[in-house]
Amino acid sequence: MRRLMVLSCLLLLGSGILFGQEKDPTQERLKALEERIAALEAEVKALKANQPASPPEAEAATSVPVPAPAASTAAPAAAPEPAPQAASAAASTTPGQLPVYGGLSAASKVLNPDISVIGDFLGAVGRDPNRSVPTLEMHESEVGFQAIVDPYARADFFLTFGEQGVNLEEGYLTFTALPGGFVGKVGKMRSAFGIVNTLHNHVLPWTDRPLATENLVGGEDGINDAGLSVSRILPAPKDIFLEATAQVFRGDSGDVFHSTRRGDVLTVGHLRAYRDLTESTNLDLGASWARGHNDVGTGFRTQLFGANATLRWKPLRRAVYHSFLFRNEFFWSRREQLDSTQRAFGFYTAADYRLNQRWTIGGRYDRSGRADMASLTDSGFSPVITYWPSEFSQIRGQYRFTRYADGRSGNDFFMQFLFVLGAHGAHPF
Repeated sequence: MRRLMVLSCLLLLGSGILFGQEKDPTQERLKALEERIAALEAEVKALKANQPASPPEAEAATSVPVPAPAASTAAPAAAPEPAPQAASAAASTTPGQLPVYGGLSAASKVLNPDISVIGDFLGAVGRDPNRSVPTLEMHESEVGFQAIVDPYARADFFLTFGEQGVNLEEGYLTFTALPGGFVGKVGKMRSAFGIVNTLHNHVLPWTDRPLATENLVGGEDGINDAGLSVSRILPAPKDIFLEATAQVFRGDSGDVFHSTRRGDVLTVGHLRAYRDLTESTNLDLGASWARGHNDVGTGFRTQLFGANATLRWKPLRRAVYHSFLFRNEFFWSRREQLDSTQRAFGFYTAADYRLNQRWTIGGRYDRSGRADMASLTDSGFSPVITYWPSEFSQIRGQYRFTRYADGRSGNDFFMQFLFVLGAHGAHPF
């Protein structure tokens, strides 16, 4: 009997040992499976935390099934990838959430041009008998469309919206790879006469344009017409940049030039010379000529001659904090009329100094005769201060005093707000 009991105990002990040896691998696999499931759950939670909340359909599509623990040696099923359509819908249609940009939405913009909007708000107080300005006005809103057409051409279009309506300020195609090193333009454009005539309103360091521009070169619109332009860089000694430009226009530019028949075209020539004097200082010189018909009739012509000189100081390491610009332009007008030929002269001189990253101060002196009555001469001066909240906005204050030839005078104070939206290409240097 005792032997039988001892034998039974030995059998039970052996079976327990065998059962323990068979059970250990299964428990280890179950433990590994549970750890893997926990890791998958953590990944799902992290992905959901980084994405906007999705609607029920998208959540159902993007949910990751979690297998239940089982005493089996088979590996768990792989989690399915989120459906692209569901993820896109979740990113774009969920209210109250910012959209997720990229993917197909970014690819759809490849052929779109760079679009920009520039606002120019102007307020004025004071009195000027000859150049009245409203108390408050949205002086100009410029919308620009700029893009590379192909490897050989670029297009630029600028529409201006004002209180008087919509105007095409410029719209031209530039051919950058013509034979012989020439660069061509075709369309409506500001002519290359001088410096101020080529600048848009928002690029000017003042709220207005100089008296000489107003009296002799067509005012705010200036010489701006439909035509053709060809320019080329010429060889020059001593590291001088020399560029020549020839232009032909239809012949209509404000009250300066007027075309009554197809042959009454306007021709413009410009020669520019630029040279670096030091690492921080450069000198820019130019000479201009324009010839066309005026509003008296086909047989009467107007010729304009211009000269400009600009000295810039802009240290490379401190350019955003300190810089200085000194600019001068001179104009001569020769206008044929019924009984005489009127010759007038005008000029302006201006300086701007950047005090620091935010503030710029400057001033301008004007003196000019009148194209149709050369014996009358107007003069004036304008101190200016500009604050830059950022590179995309400006706040400018300007006082303008003008003494007219008839003895009357004007006193104005202007406050200007400029702001830029979108990608606006750089203007010519």
